[in-house]
Amino acid sequence: MSRLFRLTTAAGRHTWRLAVRLAWIIALTCAAIVLGYTLYAVAMLPPLKPWHTERLKEEFSALHDSNLDFAGYLQLEDRLFAEYRAKVAAWNENDETYLFSRFNPESPVSRLADGAPFNRSFRLAQQKPRGQALLIHGLTDSPYSMHAMAQSLHAQGFDVTVVRLPGHGTLPSMMVEMSHRDWTAAVRIAAREVVSRVTPGQPFYIGGYSTGGTLALQYALDALDDANLKRPDRVLLVSPAIEITRVAALASIIDFLSIVPIPVLEKVRWQDVNPEFDPYKFNSFPVNASRQVNRATRTLRASILRAHERKRIAELPPIVTWQSVVDSTVGATGTAETLYGRLDGNGHRLVLFDVNRHRYLASVQRPQAGELIDRLRQQQRGYTLDIVGNIDPDETGIAVRHIAPDNTETRETPDLKWPNNLVSLGHVALPFPANDPIYGFQPGSGRHNIPSIGSWLLRGENGAVTLTLGSLTRLRSNPFWMLVEQEVGRLVTADLGRGR
Repeated sequence: MSRLFRLTTAAGRHTWRLAVRLAWIIALTCAAIVLGYTLYAVAMLPPLKPWHTERLKEEFSALHDSNLDFAGYLQLEDRLFAEYRAKVAAWNENDETYLFSRFNPESPVSRLADGAPFNRSFRLAQQKPRGQALLIHGLTDSPYSMHAMAQSLHAQGFDVTVVRLPGHGTLPSMMVEMSHRDWTAAVRIAAREVVSRVTPGQPFYIGGYSTGGTLALQYALDALDDANLKRPDRVLLVSPAIEITRVAALASIIDFLSIVPIPVLEKVRWQDVNPEFDPYKFNSFPVNASRQVNRATRTLRASILRAHERKRIAELPPIVTWQSVVDSTVGATGTAETLYGRLDGNGHRLVLFDVNRHRYLASVQRPQAGELIDRLRQQQRGYTLDIVGNIDPDETGIAVRHIAPDNTETRETPDLKWPNNLVSLGHVALPFPANDPIYGFQPGSGRHNIPSIGSWLLRGENGAVTLTLGSLTRLRSNPFWMLVEQEVGRLVTADLGRGR
């Protein structure tokens, strides 16, 4: 017995020593990450501007404002934007970074956006609506990213509400303290107002772009268990954030020193500090944004898995998703595998925009771009897979292949083709038409003789301008938006037909 006791005790001491060593290794690793990132941020990031450091007091908070109705939310938003205008008016008008920024009402980008009215929540109303829809924008974006989708639904007879998520539309500094709980609370408030207007026979849609897609899908999953939440009749997703890179999990670690009240450490709150020339999207990116979207996507994945394990995922309404097969922001595999890999029937559809597979681009394309599509075609699927791509390798014309769950295939050939020098779509391009006045890439896109941001293409040496020249080659609008618009029309027609 004593020998057994000694062995057990020795094993316990050995396990304890291993645990202590492991804890020290983890602590030292975290400390090295924090110190390394702090040194990088302090030394390498550009100087912070007032829009990175100053705060507004009238922003929505789930902790204090979750009892508001949507009218109260909009009243609070009125006060927020009045505070924003007063704050901006006090800034130095001789600073070039201000003069050419989104914050100067006389700057070219402000005039391009006519004062950027869609940084706020908005509603497109009908006298006699045929349906009700709630749309949600993405991280660092504004309600404008859902403007084209809202117009498409409105053209089909829907009342459409697009909610502004807390932390957005005003100053990038407001993203430093926002929380995904604030986003969820705001979506619930807006949804209650939209649902209150639903009459018998009217469908209720919820949809979102990027992180807005995360929140829209989370609402639909929450409604499976919460009788106080009206279940949507359809979910529309554009480039949804289902999974993000594991590096985002480091956000909570590297932000640790930002709580120290030393001005020089304010930079530690930021991953990127860039000129704010975009009227509807923040270019600077705080660490907290990574932290919050990481929490939102982890919560969503847990909800998807729980619904699947409990065999309730079949109760979800039909989900339609438009996704680029190459997406450097959120990737496409999370949507295709984590979500659609668990869906079954019920009219679900995944629309994948393939890369340009013309033969002359074959030598420079990454082979991984086609692997996801090949894998999905070979798998058993409980949804319809639509592939938008070249008719054949010698054509720039577009074909849409509709592949049913039983692998039967039909094909459409719309009058569309790949524009010259375009190799793929991408995350930021999908929700905007090609002639969008802010992000359109077509020649002539813009407003008031100011070219659209999406048409900017500068050449030169790195360092010649305040932007990275590479950032201007990323596509910002969708040459195949017509397909999205047509699909929305078909969905509404089908749903209204069923409701008769």
